[in-house]
Amino acid sequence: MVKKKNRKEVGIYVHIPFCLKKCRYCDFLSTPTDEAEKERYVQAVLQEIASYQEVAKAYQVRTIYFGGGTPSLLNPSLICDILEKIAKVFSISDRSSLEITLEVNPKTANREKWKQYKAMGINRISIGLQSTHDDELRLLGRAHSYADFLETYTQARECGFHNISIDVMSALPGQTLEKYEETLQRIVELNPEHISSYSLIIEKHTPFWELYGEGKACEKDLPDEALDRKMYERTKEIFSLHAYERYEISNYAKKGFESKHNSSYWQRIPYIGIGLGASSFFEDQRFHNPLQMQEYIRVAGNSEKRKREVEHIGTREAMEEFMFLGLRMQCGIEKAAFYKSFGKQIEQVYGEVLEKLEKQGVLRQNEFCVFLTDYGIDVSNLVLSEFLLE
Repeated sequence: MVKKKNRKEVGIYVHIPFCLKKCRYCDFLSTPTDEAEKERYVQAVLQEIASYQEVAKAYQVRTIYFGGGTPSLLNPSLICDILEKIAKVFSISDRSSLEITLEVNPKTANREKWKQYKAMGINRISIGLQSTHDDELRLLGRAHSYADFLETYTQARECGFHNISIDVMSALPGQTLEKYEETLQRIVELNPEHISSYSLIIEKHTPFWELYGEGKACEKDLPDEALDRKMYERTKEIFSLHAYERYEISNYAKKGFESKHNSSYWQRIPYIGIGLGASSFFEDQRFHNPLQMQEYIRVAGNSEKRKREVEHIGTREAMEEFMFLGLRMQCGIEKAAFYKSFGKQIEQVYGEVLEKLEKQGVLRQNEFCVFLTDYGIDVSNLVLSEFLLE
């Protein structure tokens, strides 16, 4: 048995692949379903958690994140069953600082659910809003209105939730800068602790791709690059004026309310993905669970049969990831952490690249840290490609 103080920290992601209806832009593993399938699925999730009994001895949980899909579609008792199983199998690093996030979509929670979530220890809520304009919500295929969102948000506040994140989306078909700014202003007036802001990506195999994909009939309805850039700039300006700090490329938070779970990904802290298609990264391996429901249910309790596309992360790949992920964050990366991970000074590996990027004004470094400038973050895709090793 590994002593608790010597255990490595780990985040746990639990995928709940059910939704009221599929949004027109969504390519996530999610689908409408019935109560019987939800219960069958949760039983498989509990079997998967139990299969980590031996692995769990080396880890202690720092965050738990229920994502989807729409986790709030589950009966709260099923969410509670999952949390109890995690607590039984894994050691918890510090219950007073344990972050437990639940993704919620409007129209899927009520006061009774909020009270139950609070009682079982959930302490962070992420609400998928995307827009405060009902015509844009209908275009996206969302199942809720802005009024539905306001009711959900207000109930969460009244039931004692003090760490709420809101998702917002820009570059929607036909969206104007004025309407997007109005969405941003309405959100900051609500004063959530955290906001995630994403530009719409038209994914293949979605209804939106058939309309707005490359070469499709309605592609011209998407905002052009100049308008997309203006929306991006206004996001930073409006959030900054209301004391939201951008701590990662797409994420803003009030001081002390950064997402611990998502920060784990960028810091390469190990994570275990539970559920349909969920990805894991620990013990220098990356893999994911089966993508088909019946196959997942059949093998959920067998760790070897469950793994798909196992990738062993070598030193080169680990160094690249360390830079790609760490530099997404405003604080950047610590040079000491690079040395601790790889036994080399960062200058030995990336000295010429760091010097080049610093001269270009996209990166800064000091004795302790390396971080991107604001301009560097704006063009991060180009900057980060410089850290690929031959």
